[in-house]
Amino acid sequence: MINNLGLAYRAKKIAIGTDLSIEKMRQKKAVIILLASDASENTQKKIRDKASYYGIDVMDTFTSEQLSQPIGKGQIKVIAILDEGFKKIII
Repeated sequence: MINNLGLAYRAKKIAIGTDLSIEKMRQKKAVIILLASDASENTQKKIRDKASYYGIDVMDTFTSEQLSQPIGKGQIKVIAILDEGFKKIII
């Protein structure tokens, strides 16, 4: 499941970070948002509000560490999945 994030990252089918994820939502490219359960209240509110506005599901069952590990980066709080196939694998 979550281990496939590394594959999606190498395939360039994810956007990492709050601002980039919001931009992908605006462009209608994001199919689901992975939000770290330990993200700040401000980040959670901002992402949830934008996702609600654009009609995109938010999944918040993973911690920042769980999101960061498969990608090999640190302190990732928000990831936008840009491909339906990867969305199905991760869910």
